Amino acid sequence: MAAENILTIDNGTQSTRALLFDVKGNLLGKERVVYEPYFSDAPGLAEQHVHVFWDALCQACQGLFAQQIVPKESIAAVALTTQRATMINVDQSGEALRPAIIWLDQRRTEGLPPVGGLWGLAFKLAGASQTVAYLQAEAEANWLRTQQPEIWKKTHKYLLLSGYLTYRLCGRFVDSVGCQVGYIPFDYKTQTWAKKNDWRWKALPMNPAVLPELVPPGSQLGEITAATAEVTGIPAGLPLIAAAADKACEVIGAGCLEPNIGCLSYGTTATINTTQKRYIEPIPLIPPYPSAVPDAYSLELQIYRGYWMVSWFKREFGMREQHVAQERGIEPEELFDELVHAVPSGSQGLVLQPYWSPGLRHPGPEAKGAIIGFGDVHTRAHLYRAIIEGLAYALREGAEKMAKRTGVPITELRVAGGGSQSKAAMQITADIFGLPTARPHIYEASGLGAALDAAVGVGLHPDFTTAITEMTHLGDTFEPDPKNHEIYDQLYRKVYKKMFNRLRPLYKEIREMKNL
Repeated sequence: MAAENILTIDNGTQSTRALLFDVKGNLLGKERVVYEPYFSDAPGLAEQHVHVFWDALCQACQGLFAQQIVPKESIAAVALTTQRATMINVDQSGEALRPAIIWLDQRRTEGLPPVGGLWGLAFKLAGASQTVAYLQAEAEANWLRTQQPEIWKKTHKYLLLSGYLTYRLCGRFVDSVGCQVGYIPFDYKTQTWAKKNDWRWKALPMNPAVLPELVPPGSQLGEITAATAEVTGIPAGLPLIAAAADKACEVIGAGCLEPNIGCLSYGTTATINTTQKRYIEPIPLIPPYPSAVPDAYSLELQIYRGYWMVSWFKREFGMREQHVAQERGIEPEELFDELVHAVPSGSQGLVLQPYWSPGLRHPGPEAKGAIIGFGDVHTRAHLYRAIIEGLAYALREGAEKMAKRTGVPITELRVAGGGSQSKAAMQITADIFGLPTARPHIYEASGLGAALDAAVGVGLHPDFTTAITEMTHLGDTFEPDPKNHEIYDQLYRKVYKKMFNRLRPLYKEIREMKNL
């Protein structure tokens, strides 16, 4: 039997999925294991016991194989994609020394000495000192080094979650270039560990030996060990092919290989990405991340707490819809879409700026969320629609910033993530951008992106262009309504784009007030 199927393991913030794909990008089977995203021993901390991730991976694979969808002999390779920026310290035997620090963690290390010397002078002249200081304070490694020195001293390898799971799968301390997203001394331009005299080693002091070997996406990380085969059911000896972090995999899984195609992700963090062959910083001093395609970059702008805001609304204001949905035996999203349709485009002048959680340089650390335009006509339905519209406004602004930086305007959109399942959100996105907006043909876009890497890596497809043509397809496509676009365009240009600069002084005042 020809081995033409791919096993993908997709580790997310709230669950791990084991997925089977064929060479046409069809999802043959799926098993999902859910877990709590994190536990917190103090305000702002987010950690998880490392065994939770490994146990979920084993259970997901065992559950998938128990379905007996295809013979194991038909599987050609395994690929892994994981949540980004979750860090793990391990000893020489690969055992975790402490719980993983999850990407949602908010701990900071204040008072670190700034990067000095010529680098420090260069940053001062470039106006980048605050950016570097922010990186130092946010870096988990600096917190561990200063607050838990005994753990840092025992650390044999300092790994992203992808590197840890790769070690458990194939017994090697190796990771994909495409997974390197975090506060680590990684040179995003060369896509290698930073050179000896690079400023990153001063901002993030560590022994280079604690970092894993890196290989590009599509290359082999190792082979599934006999011990792994016993607890997962994955056949021993199968090649483990390097993929990338979940967001990068989602981009190519949605078919966004060309720079004119924008990939929106409506997840906990809402993002817009494009794939570029050139190193271009989407915002000065903020690097593009590695793509799931070798020697390419994924330009990204983020709206922190993006579609988390939708979950917040449902929790705080949507109990009625959730109860009715349960009674009717339908998904609550159907009723929330009805809320959207109850309100005209533009929410009758209610405009929301979705900066519930600020970024470093987009729009800035002082940013706050805002809603303006309230009147006596407005209801909770208006607020719900304004949330979705505000996220689309922010992502349109990100698309325009990218186009200005790259010289390539975005002419098509693909939307992935949980929010893409809402037809109302898809249509609002198309109307605000004024562009055709499509879903990928399957929801599991990040898993499909990892399967693309594996398919090219083992020669099932000769190159990424062919693999994307063969394995990614358009699902539902939403065309913009010209009348709605005109309404949104006016609100976007005349109101939304002016909100931040007008409100920024007030945001700064709030930030400087104590006990707020």
